[in-house]
Amino acid sequence: MDTRPHSSDLSPYRSFTRQQWAKLRADTPMTLSEEEVSELSGISVQVSLDEVAEIYLPLSRLLSFYVEATQELYRHTQKFLGGMSGKVPYIIGMGGSVAVGKSTTARILRKLLARWPNHPKVDLLTTDGFLHSNAVLEERGIMNRKGFPESYNVSHLLRVLSDIKAGHRYVEAPVYSHLHYDVSPVETVRFDQPDILIVEGINVLQVGTPPADGEAIPFVSDFFDFSVYIDADAEILRDWYVERFFRLRETAFQDPASYFHRYGSLSDEETRETANHIWNTINLVNLRENVQPTRHRADLILYKGINHDVEEVLLRKI
Repeated sequence: MDTRPHSSDLSPYRSFTRQQWAKLRADTPMTLSEEEVSELSGISVQVSLDEVAEIYLPLSRLLSFYVEATQELYRHTQKFLGGMSGKVPYIIGMGGSVAVGKSTTARILRKLLARWPNHPKVDLLTTDGFLHSNAVLEERGIMNRKGFPESYNVSHLLRVLSDIKAGHRYVEAPVYSHLHYDVSPVETVRFDQPDILIVEGINVLQVGTPPADGEAIPFVSDFFDFSVYIDADAEILRDWYVERFFRLRETAFQDPASYFHRYGSLSDEETRETANHIWNTINLVNLRENVQPTRHRADLILYKGINHDVEEVLLRKI
């Protein structure tokens, strides 16, 4: 079922077909090679050079205007306040379902932005590192709701984003191990005053329910200057998830150290049945209850078709 938002006179979005959006690239140069794009692609998301040229280069051009305008506004605000504080990064949020290709999109966009003529420092923060540890999830009885809003240490994520946005140096964030399916107890990633930060995760646009007393509660999205939601029909997302599960069975699940090593010896029929069960009982529930409802909060929506190609772009009206 197609549940995506459609543009109309009353819609907050302007709609572009793939062809219309591609023309907005104008003279933006291609700075990635076909080999680099292949290396940036995910295990089940192979992005073509045409996709980069027609979708991500126009987006890079648009973001260059937004970043420049935001920096100019910041300078004027500091002048009005009578002083200048440290460097403030431009933060881009990227949300969407499991298996929709967020990580691949974030990696490609990061590389494109870093190759602007002024060579900005672009970092990527994934919210997987802010999941509660498996021990905590087990203790709270929510191991089967991993990826749901309650499975994240949101206060820690907010502190990290606040420090980065404030221009602090050497801000550390936890790292998630997909091999061990848990937050690493020792590994961290450090952020040192990036010019642009991409924050990628399933629930980054989530806001929850404001308190009745009107007290201010910060949300992750409060730190975003621009946000992207990657969208696709639920049936297509399920097929992508199952396809990815098959590929992981032949690769990562074969590692004896993998949390999911027990799935490495499943038959094709058992693999499909297991993947569909996980999708239907966990990921689809999370998509319908928590992820998809945040779609309308994004500044830009990339709607994908069955082959992972973006077919329609919705840009919030100014």
